Amino acid sequence: MKDKIISKAGDLFLKLGFKSVTMDDIAGEMCISKKTIYKYFCNKELLIEESTAQIHKEIHTIIDQIISKNYNAIEENFEIRKMFKEMFKLADASPIYQMKKHYPKIYEKVISREIEECNAIFKQNIIKGIKNGLYRKEINITNYIKFYYTLVFSIREEISSEKEGQEIELDILEYHTRAMATAIGITELEKQLQNYYH
Repeated sequence: MKDKIISKAGDLFLKLGFKSVTMDDIAGEMCISKKTIYKYFCNKELLIEESTAQIHKEIHTIIDQIISKNYNAIEENFEIRKMFKEMFKLADASPIYQMKKHYPKIYEKVISREIEECNAIFKQNIIKGIKNGLYRKEINITNYIKFYYTLVFSIREEISSEKEGQEIELDILEYHTRAMATAIGITELEKQLQNYYH
């Protein structure tokens, strides 16, 4: 039952936002009493922490599956981008924005965990892209990782609309890729941008 509550809460939080969803909403959606939820979670904050940890796990499992498919580095980033677009397509309000605004302590925890995991993924992607000849050999990998996550996280947390956030993240990905790409990489980027919209 605890896992079912975490899963349902996670779905609702992503769709409607962390602030908007109440314990009553979750209980109503699951046809259980609020008392049942409180048996496992003494407050909403604890439920948010557990459900974001679960969402984090699910996202990184999907990312690992995408990476294992052995796409080229640029295609891999676009496949990950598509996964986020699909996952958050029902959300109006940006979950990241809401969490930062209403649950800053939980947000800090989530972000420090995300940055650590994302850095490892970005690094692996850049190394792969250099090997593929899609990214320039001479780039400073550490700095480019920093540039990318600073852009993604600092801009993302300021945008309340999920749709606008998704559009900006795609622009950031294009900006990031163009900054690193070789001529072959630019051709691949143009192909991916074309595919993304069709």
